[in-house]
Order: sequence, then C-alpha cells, then structure tokens
Amino acid sequence: MARWQALRKRSHKLTSIREEIEAWEREYLSPCACLSSDSRGRVTHEKPCPIRTEFQRDRDRIVYSNAFKRLKHKTQVFLSPLGDHYRTRLTHTLEVSTIARTMARALRLNEDLAEAIALGHDLGHTPFGHGGEVVLKEIYLETFSHREQSVRVVDVLENQGRGLNLTLEVRDGILKHSKGYGAVVPEEPNEMPATVEGRVVRFADIMAYLNHDLDDAIRSGVIHLKQVPKQCADVLGRSHSERIRTMINDLVMSTWIEDGDMHLAVSQSVSEAMGLLRQFLYDNVYRSEQVHGEFVKVKKILSELYYYLLENPEALEKELSKMEMGGLPSGTTRERTVCDFAASITDRYALNLYEEIFFPTPLV
Repeated sequence: MARWQALRKRSHKLTSIREEIEAWEREYLSPCACLSSDSRGRVTHEKPCPIRTEFQRDRDRIVYSNAFKRLKHKTQVFLSPLGDHYRTRLTHTLEVSTIARTMARALRLNEDLAEAIALGHDLGHTPFGHGGEVVLKEIYLETFSHREQSVRVVDVLENQGRGLNLTLEVRDGILKHSKGYGAVVPEEPNEMPATVEGRVVRFADIMAYLNHDLDDAIRSGVIHLKQVPKQCADVLGRSHSERIRTMINDLVMSTWIEDGDMHLAVSQSVSEAMGLLRQFLYDNVYRSEQVHGEFVKVKKILSELYYYLLENPEALEKELSKMEMGGLPSGTTRERTVCDFAASITDRYALNLYEEIFFPTPLV
C-alpha cells in the first residue's frame, strides 16, 4: 500500500486512472514484460479508456462476447457428460487463465495481457471438442484449425461482423497458443508468441489440460488412477493440486533471463514427466474406444449439418440470424460461412438442430 501511495504522489500530474496503472507497470513489472502503454495498438485506432488499460479492455470484450458465453456448452473431452463436475471448454479456459495469471504474477509479467490471451484462446473451438475440429478439416479445409478460427472470431464473427478490434499482442497470443500435438516450445521461433505473456499462456494451456483431462478420464472410468505411469506420479504428484503446484513452481524457478529476454522453461525431470503424461492421455483417453465411439457419432452429425446448410441457403440465413452472426464480409463463400457457423455452435445447439432437421415430426 505504501508503495502504491508513493507512486500516486509521484504521479499527481497524470490525468487518468489508466495512466496511473501504466505508471505502476513501468515501476514494478519486469523489463521483459509487455507494458500496456507499449502496445502496438489495434487494427482500428480507438480513443484510450480513462480507467482501463488496453489489455484490460481486451479482457472485458472477450468475457462479454457471445463466443465466450457459448464455451459453457462446448465439449472439452467427453461428449455431453451427465455429471456436474466434468470440464467444459469454458471451465478449461478459466483454469488456463488462473494458471497463466499465477505464473505471470510470479514472474512480474503483465497479468492483464496473459489473462486476456488465456480467456480468448479457445473462442473459435468447435463443438464436440477436437473431434469437431477433425471433422471440419475433412469436410471443409485440411488446414482448418481452432487457433486461426479463434482469431477469425475476434476479428470478424463477433459483434455482427465488426469483430472485437483487439490489440495485436492479444491476437498474436491467441493465434500461437498451441499447435495441437506439437511441441510446447517449437523449433521455429515464429511459431511462438511475440510476448512472454503469450508464451506463458502456451505453457498454462498444456498444464491445465494434462491435469483436468486426467481427472475427468478417471472420473468417467475410462482409466484408473493405478494406470497412470509411476514416473508421472513420483515427479508431478498424485493429486490435481500437487501436479499443478509442481508444474507452476518448476516453471517459475527454471525460467531465466538472458540478453534482455525471458526464457520460460521447466526442469528436465518435470518436462519428461509431462511428456509421458501427455502421451499416456493420447494413447489411453483421446484415442480410447469410448471417446472414439462418440467421435464417430459427432462426425455424422456435424457433416450432415454442414452439407444440409450448404445446400439450403434459406435455412443457413435463419440459423446465422439466431446466432447473431450477420454482417460477414462481402465475398465470403458459402462454404466459409457454413464452416464459421459449424465451428461456432455448441454441442447442444448442434444436437437440437440435427434433431429438428433430420428427425421425423410425429403427428398429434
């Protein structure tokens, strides 16, 4: 409190609360942090807010967006689970945000930027988890990815075609938050986020899903706790809280600064255990008979909806209106529009629409 009061005294000439926060960032944050006042700005310039920094504004825009609201009815791993404690795409996003904020705070990075990227990183994720993404790769475009779709959401699809006009730093972090089964730290430098905060989110994403997907798989009975490799339990811990704490503490303590750049890292033992746990989940959960069986159903549902809407433009316009997805750029192909719609809807919306279109209506 004393430090803050002293800063306010030195900042008596500042004209807004935002400027006081920016002054605090310059005073306190690491030289490697991305300062709000140093943002590269937005595609369309906007007058600064007198209270919130640029990254705080981005965070708020994401939270109030329609795409963010829909995450609560999108699958993380298990399709339409009946239990109350299974993760959804929304709870995954909140866990990523929590982990990212914790690490950013410990490393004296810009917590607001890390939070904004984390909250927006999965806005373009398909219904039915990664199964839905695979379907759109097959029926729309082989290079379709939820990362690029998330950027399209914030640039084009939200706000009736006007987008959210986020800062370039947040857009960059969303685009490069992961690469599916690829390496956490890729060999190509341009595949990594430009800011350290964006790199923090990339680590937070994998830390979150390694832990909660394991929890949900055990809860569902797909695997049993005793199947988890001993090395993972010995190094990372035997409970969700132990594993998360180990990963976060290890990254914070293993990270170093060299030549003015912060290098995020985890120790060799933790890195090996995380890699082993990741492979275990792919082999025993994501590719399990139970999950794959549901994917076969998902593929049929999403594919038939896609082709039906492609061939029935009036039905497509009706659904776009219900989803508040009007105002797409001129020249957008119908295939692109149907893909945008299919990627945006929730599991529940897809199931209800499929029933409405393809199930017979009984006579009264």
